[in-house]
Amino acid sequence: MTNLKPLVKWVGGKRQLLPHIHAALPATGYSTYFEPFLGGGAVLWSLAPEKAVVNDLNAELINLYTVVRTDVEALIAELQDYPNDEEFFYQLRALDRDTEVFAALSPVKRAARTVYLNKTCYNGLYRVNQAGQFNSPFGRYKKPLICDEKTLRAINVYLRDNDVTFLNGDFKDAVATAKAGDFVYFDPPYDPVNVTSNFVGYAAGGFGRDNQAELKELCDELTARGVKWMLSNSATEFIRELYAEYHVDIVGASRAINSVASKRGKVDEVLVRNYDK
Repeated sequence: MTNLKPLVKWVGGKRQLLPHIHAALPATGYSTYFEPFLGGGAVLWSLAPEKAVVNDLNAELINLYTVVRTDVEALIAELQDYPNDEEFFYQLRALDRDTEVFAALSPVKRAARTVYLNKTCYNGLYRVNQAGQFNSPFGRYKKPLICDEKTLRAINVYLRDNDVTFLNGDFKDAVATAKAGDFVYFDPPYDPVNVTSNFVGYAAGGFGRDNQAELKELCDELTARGVKWMLSNSATEFIRELYAEYHVDIVGASRAINSVASKRGKVDEVLVRNYDK
């Protein structure tokens, strides 16, 4: 693994599962790495592939990564002036309530807002409402690391020195160019284990079982094209049955993000793959 770590805390982050994921990678390697549900990017940063195509539906997240590649020093300078203050938090949070005001923000200011809200909001829970507006409350942390210069600069160097394409669209489009010899890692919004765990608020809209079925069809198409893929999801009966024809391994992961404290901790997840190790 590399020493790169995620810039933001993200629902369903994969840092806990990295040893399992690395152990299950194709032994033959791959040409281009694809990740259609990037999120916090723990797997991407840990692998640091020379060529990658990555995607997320969250436009602010993709903007952040783009700014880190092209203008990291301006982002660091912007963040250094941001106080850990409740009034400032809610002022910054409210910017997306006015579409004209928000559209006028520079990419650097939008990226700084994304980092700041993520580092100072309650439980690091990046959440938006149906209108796509950030709505997590202030976290009241004593000394959050708002500007992690070391990580920002390390990811900047990786992105500058390698061929990483960022997309902001549909997961199916993100793998349109994948071919035999490439590798795709899917980390979709998880099938809910129970009603209270049904969190898909990282972007406006949702990801229901119809979407899970669409994703399975895409996995079948990739298999037919000779593309190797791995997928993470919750170990629900629905998911285990959906992918029963493939290799399904049950792994345990610690989950730190949940609005209910008792729901945090060890949970069973699956790692599905269409190839032998």
